[in-house]
Amino acid sequence: MAQEEDIRTQDTNLEDFVADSDTGGRLPRDAFGKAALWYIPLVWSLYQLWIASPLPFILRIGVWNDTQTRAIHLGFAVLLAFIAFPGLKSSPRHRIPLPTWVVAVIGALASSYLFYNYSGVADRTGNPSGMDVAISIIGIVLLMEAARRSLGFPLMGVALFFLAYVFFGSWSGLPEVVQWKGASLNKAMSHMWLTTEGVFGVALGVSSGFVFLFVLFGALLNQAGAGNYFLKLAFAALGHLRGGPAKAAVIASAATGLISGSSIANVVTTGTFTIPLMKKVGFPATKAGAVEVSSSINGVLTPPVMGAVAFLMTEYVGISYVEVVKTAIVPAAISYIALVYIVHLEALKMNMPGTSRMHPVKFMLGAICIIATSIVIAGGTLFLCGVVVDAAQSLFGGAATWVIVAAMAVAYVAAVRFAAKGPDLEMSLESMEHLPPTKEIFKTGIHYLMPILLLMYLLMIERKSPGLSAFWSTIAMLVILATQNPLKAFFRGETDAVAHLRAGFADIADGLIIGARNMIGLAAAMGVAGIIVGAVTLTGIGQVMAEFVEFLSGGNLLAMLFFVAVISIILGMGLPTTANYIVVSSLMAGVVVELGAQNGLIVPLVAVHMFVFYFGIMADVTPPVGLASFAAAAISKGDPLRTGFQAFFYSIRTALLPFLFIFNTDLLLINVGPYQAVFVFIIAMIAMLLFAAGTMNYFMVKSKIWESAILLLVAFTLFQPGYFLNKLQPEFETRAASEIFDRAAAAPDGTSLRVRLIGENLNGDPVDARYLLPLGDAGPDGETRLFDSAGIEFREEDGQLFVDNLNFGGPSEQLGIDFDWELAELDVAADRLPKELFYIPAFLLLGAVYFLQMRRKREQTEGVPA
Repeated sequence: MAQEEDIRTQDTNLEDFVADSDTGGRLPRDAFGKAALWYIPLVWSLYQLWIASPLPFILRIGVWNDTQTRAIHLGFAVLLAFIAFPGLKSSPRHRIPLPTWVVAVIGALASSYLFYNYSGVADRTGNPSGMDVAISIIGIVLLMEAARRSLGFPLMGVALFFLAYVFFGSWSGLPEVVQWKGASLNKAMSHMWLTTEGVFGVALGVSSGFVFLFVLFGALLNQAGAGNYFLKLAFAALGHLRGGPAKAAVIASAATGLISGSSIANVVTTGTFTIPLMKKVGFPATKAGAVEVSSSINGVLTPPVMGAVAFLMTEYVGISYVEVVKTAIVPAAISYIALVYIVHLEALKMNMPGTSRMHPVKFMLGAICIIATSIVIAGGTLFLCGVVVDAAQSLFGGAATWVIVAAMAVAYVAAVRFAAKGPDLEMSLESMEHLPPTKEIFKTGIHYLMPILLLMYLLMIERKSPGLSAFWSTIAMLVILATQNPLKAFFRGETDAVAHLRAGFADIADGLIIGARNMIGLAAAMGVAGIIVGAVTLTGIGQVMAEFVEFLSGGNLLAMLFFVAVISIILGMGLPTTANYIVVSSLMAGVVVELGAQNGLIVPLVAVHMFVFYFGIMADVTPPVGLASFAAAAISKGDPLRTGFQAFFYSIRTALLPFLFIFNTDLLLINVGPYQAVFVFIIAMIAMLLFAAGTMNYFMVKSKIWESAILLLVAFTLFQPGYFLNKLQPEFETRAASEIFDRAAAAPDGTSLRVRLIGENLNGDPVDARYLLPLGDAGPDGETRLFDSAGIEFREEDGQLFVDNLNFGGPSEQLGIDFDWELAELDVAADRLPKELFYIPAFLLLGAVYFLQMRRKREQTEGVPA
């Protein structure tokens, strides 16, 4: 009885932790307060579905521009942040005080000012009225308070720092290197609140247009039971292995990463079940919590959603969504595989029991085959869907859409009928220890895979916009929630189908409300991140950060990347995923581009953004502010700081990856063909497993120090074979600048040109650096292709080429290239030995370590001293 009471108390504490972090900890008991926190989130979700649908344009009702929809979006978020999140620990949790209501309404009105006074503000562009400025001040103050309530102080503190720099950055007491000319109150408020350069910029636009719908889709999917389905499926497949609960935690977190964009929610959703079971099979509390934290963090790094960062990256980098997914897939996949291997090595080191004692090599080969087969099946299914849709359009013409919808409905009903043959999955800790066979669990939730496949099909095959793809997938989820239980009741011969239908609509309402409440802090964070971005664009502080990092690193390339990584972790502490990415990319991506170019490091912009994103996310792990570690420790009853440090140790492989793909962009599948992509994935996976074995000091048996060192050397060689080849032969040859147009015209699709440019930056400092100009599809000539793809034009003067025009916001402008810079020379790939030759000595060294350890293992097994 006491044990059950402890479990209930722990569940209550975890619910409070998640509520305080994600959805709001206030639970009013009065009828008005309850109704407010039921109807307002519901209306917000319905509003977001409305603006995402084609209905406003068909009915010509509620057609607003992007700025107005962003304003309404932020108004809902600020209103809910005040009424759902208590302001202080001492604030009442069971009622909403009247002063809170007053401030909440004022905040909502100020946030939606650009909606109801859009034309007036537009007429006064550049010359705001006193009312405009007053509303802007009130709006910014209350927005930051909304962020503090919903997310804690860190993001508000960062925003206050940047606002202070806007107003006091001209103070003579500051070092000259960081001073700027300053801004008046009118100019600053207009920039931050009345234009799309600040709060109502790209970040809030992505939040309103894409992110809300994906969060809502995930909430509905979880409400339908998909989260429990994925968790049980992972445990049924892996629970019998050594350290099975930990391996299941990794896989389940990867699956729930599709549903949740929050690392904290991911930890609590899966950790409530996985952490107690990990402890039961022998994992210490800190290691059990650390495994869950590491796998949950990886869920945010995994396509297709990446905590909504995938959609922000398309806006900031200027590439398609499919390109972002392709870029992120290999690092995320090998990182997850390595974490499963780390868990396996921990189980071997602790001699954990398991009904299956599979050899580690056989285990990893089996896991790799399963993952590869799943990817092939998913890809093949999407391709087949594309073929069927094309055939339907050819056969049925304009009626094809209805035929396809009817076919999907038939497939869905068949999947639910198949699921109805077995009992529904229970959601309890006890049920995890007595699971039915994997195939029995699999058939209970096949219909959950259909909306996910629909989402992937619309994004990857049809290339629809993220917002439209999420909208139709969400509509599919609404249909599933309404019909799955009535259909199951019908197929089981039950007579209470109407009651199930009512329960289905109740689930829809709950899902819509949960989705909206999950967005409160996220939308507020996007708005506050806009303040930071606005400060960066207004003051030019990015240049100051570049000079600061250059000073710290002393011009050393690796030191520069290290300091950027550390600063990204510091900037990301306490921030949600999307706000984290916005802050670190706004401040640090330009630093890597500028200083890297000066030191000969030329990488595509997407690689730079991935670099800072990875290290920003590491802040969720790293003490003292690693919120995910605190959530895991609350479940495991372990020490939060020790859990955080252990999780950071497990996540070293994640911290290693950004350095590797900065120097070897093959890992991001940039300019890599399909067959080479498979080869890159296999080699990178082997390298990551060897890195894990080296850092864990265990391969076939416990490794000696020199054996671990060799494993790390082999891993480095596989990851970066060009490092050794560059010592023997130069990677590039110099060509005359005059060849640029011919080479641009002749280059294959999707490649880049490496150029050296000389000029002066805005501060008058000399610049002599190399840049990578992206080339898209072939054009009529080299000049046109350069402008269309790289956003740059050159003019000739006295036999020299100079930058004559830059496409605003284009790749070249984002790289920091400026007008009138001279094109000094081109770098073209040298004709040299293939770098893959260095794989041969690497694998020979690996073979030597393997045979030595296997001999030692046989001696230990036979009882002979090694």
